Amino acid sequence: MEGLTLVIVSSLLFISGAVVGYYIRQSIARKRAGSIEAELQRRLEQTKKNAEEIIIKARERAEKIEITTKSDLEERQKLVIKAEERVFKKEEILEEKEKIITKEEQNLKRKIEKVREIKTEIEKIKENCLAELEKVANLKKEEALERLIEKAEKEYAADLSERIRKLELRGIDQYEIKAKEILATAMQSYAISQATEITTSTVAIANDEIKGRIIGKEGRNIRAFEKVTGVELIVDETPGSVMISCFNPIRREIAKITLEALIKDGRVQPARIESECEKAQKLLAKKIKDAGEAAVYEAGVLDLPEKLIKVLGRLQFRTSYGQNVLWHSVEVSLLASQIASELKLDSSLCKKAGLLHDIGKALDYQVEGSHTDIGAKILEKFNIKPEIISAVRSHHEEYPYESVEAKIIQIADQISGARPGARKDTLENYLKRLGDLEDIALSFEGVDKAYALQGGREVRVFVKTDKVNDYEAQKLAKDVASKIQDELRFPGEIKVNVIRETRIIEYAR
Repeated sequence: MEGLTLVIVSSLLFISGAVVGYYIRQSIARKRAGSIEAELQRRLEQTKKNAEEIIIKARERAEKIEITTKSDLEERQKLVIKAEERVFKKEEILEEKEKIITKEEQNLKRKIEKVREIKTEIEKIKENCLAELEKVANLKKEEALERLIEKAEKEYAADLSERIRKLELRGIDQYEIKAKEILATAMQSYAISQATEITTSTVAIANDEIKGRIIGKEGRNIRAFEKVTGVELIVDETPGSVMISCFNPIRREIAKITLEALIKDGRVQPARIESECEKAQKLLAKKIKDAGEAAVYEAGVLDLPEKLIKVLGRLQFRTSYGQNVLWHSVEVSLLASQIASELKLDSSLCKKAGLLHDIGKALDYQVEGSHTDIGAKILEKFNIKPEIISAVRSHHEEYPYESVEAKIIQIADQISGARPGARKDTLENYLKRLGDLEDIALSFEGVDKAYALQGGREVRVFVKTDKVNDYEAQKLAKDVASKIQDELRFPGEIKVNVIRETRIIEYAR
């Protein structure tokens, strides 16, 4: 019982404590709610007060802005009014000017009409006067003009002819002086030194004992050497040297390289000769390429195909009257370019054509035909411009000139070949050969005149038409060529050109 009573009492105490705690919490909550509402009321009143202050300030600022805007609008209105006044004044001035211009235009139109009327009247008067003059003189206008011109021509014919002749002579003199200046300038600017070459090469040896090895037992080595290289090997009593002779400079150079290699090695045998000859051919191919590249660089022509440069390099081992053809070509290139520049022509075309003008000589001993025709075919194969091919083909006058640049190439070629020291022949021998060519042609019956041209490459023979007919002219050309071939020594070929010309002159008066 006591335990039950204790449980009931404790339960009642718990319930009463819970009720008392509830009321206490409610009381505390009411007190807190009252303080929060008071705080919110205070903040609301403060916010209203701040809002009223902001509104007052905004009104004051708006009033200031309104006052400022009004003053600005007033100023702008004043400016607009002034501008409108100026525009109105300008319009009035323009209207006045337009009226004046209109009046002047009308006056001008009236004056133009009057001038036209006066001109028409003058033309009518002129026609009437001419008609009256024709009636009086019994001549028409054209007939009178013709008679007047005829009379003036008769009276002043001598004076006119004399003046025309003087002008022609003065012009010719001036052109000759200018041409000489251009040629002199070109020659002074691009005179390349030339060393004349011959048909033999000399190979130095350390001692004469090597000569025995070169000859070999019963001449076996020297025969093998000459057979493989295609040259003549001269081993004589001249101390310290052996001579190689051959008209073909490439074969001569191959033989020289081969012999130098054999002498350096010391073993001279037929098998070694063939082996060294093959090596020499490869080495010469490189030399040819290097020579072509050096020439192209020297001339400033850098856009040639590689294979064409190799063909050009072969000219390093080709001579004309002892003059190295490759460096002759370089000189012609530079001379032609300088002359073309002076004449305001295509200098780049002349430079390239001058460098390639003798390209046919690189293969003329392998291919039939003149070196100009061979050169043209080579250039066509490499798709060189037709203008350059034309200049190459005509530089010895075998074909007609198709451009001024082609004539310049021919001039530069003659300058390079004819200047003193360029070629092996002395001046006396050169002049003598030209004289002999003309004398041979003049020795035939019926020949009127004969001229040696192109540095002795051509003989131009003029015959008397009353003594030599066409058939005899053909025979004369063959006879002159045969006699030149029998009596003179010359490199290359000489063209015999027989001309039978008939001129009939009559004057119309």
